[in-house]
Amino acid sequence: MIKVLVVDDSAVVRQVLSRELSRVPDITVVATASDPFVARDKILQFHPDVMTLDIEMPRMDGLTFLRTIMQHYPIPTIIVSSLTTKCSEMALEAIAAGAIDVIAKPGAAYTVGDVATILIEQVRAASLVNFDKMKRISQTIAANSKTHLSLTKTTEKIIALGASTGGTVAIETVLQRLPANSPGIAIVQHMPAKFTEQFAKRLDSICEVNVREAVNGDVIVPGTVLIAPGNFHMLIRRNGAKYCVEIKDGPKVFHQRPSVEILFNSAAQFAGRNAVGVILTGMGSDGALGLKAMRDAGACTIAQDEATSVVWGMPGEAVKANAAEKVLPLGVIAEHMLLAAQRY
Repeated sequence: MIKVLVVDDSAVVRQVLSRELSRVPDITVVATASDPFVARDKILQFHPDVMTLDIEMPRMDGLTFLRTIMQHYPIPTIIVSSLTTKCSEMALEAIAAGAIDVIAKPGAAYTVGDVATILIEQVRAASLVNFDKMKRISQTIAANSKTHLSLTKTTEKIIALGASTGGTVAIETVLQRLPANSPGIAIVQHMPAKFTEQFAKRLDSICEVNVREAVNGDVIVPGTVLIAPGNFHMLIRRNGAKYCVEIKDGPKVFHQRPSVEILFNSAAQFAGRNAVGVILTGMGSDGALGLKAMRDAGACTIAQDEATSVVWGMPGEAVKANAAEKVLPLGVIAEHMLLAAQRY
């Protein structure tokens, strides 16, 4: 049984999240808290396996509390936040501080059912996280981030990349190593609307490649990374000699919108051997079959290995499906992406 602590200053949100999490037999909400001071006492009393945490709260904000608790009593934490620019920025800082993932609160953009489905899966994934492993991953990231790669031969190939839980840090690790003339990249990271915009801005400020949230019709060009906007699917299309992206609504695939499966299937159909497919850490199986379609179409395909994945769900399913030509640790994926893009 997974024990969960729900921390939010809204009594309504606490009630909704507790009710939805308690619907499944393997999760129990052992306590709720209206602010970090109450939460601290509840942690010591109930020893929860996972905590959901709001960002904006009275007396102490969630980010400050998370940083404190990670030093003294590390606990897998999922940020449940409002869709505002300020909250999006703080949520990304929370992930950098050790939070496992971020989801949006129920509201106009996301129904209670939408949030509940994703939250249940994230709680299950978070309960399996090993902080010693995460520390080793962080040390590997720090060691590799100092080395920047170069592209020795120009290429017209494009890269399609997908990730979920743990993916924000993994994507940052990969992109920071790429040169300014890197092949064009299209990325789906499971993340709510508003958060993807801030995520793209953060990456753009620390990477040599240009990173932005994609808009419909954007052309995938060298040196540019397009991030799928939250709550919309992103597909790769061909327009003459160029590849561009289509941003569209549509049913969720594997409970996700944007879906990695949608991105990879479109890359298989329209780019074939002119694409490289990469699947990184994440819960569930979104993208596994799409990566197989890319491999069958002639693309080079890469999956992150289990040792460096926060959650080896998506890449693990891809490996089971024989979708990955290579299974690699996070620290060398950027290098192999470039090598694959130059392969003819």
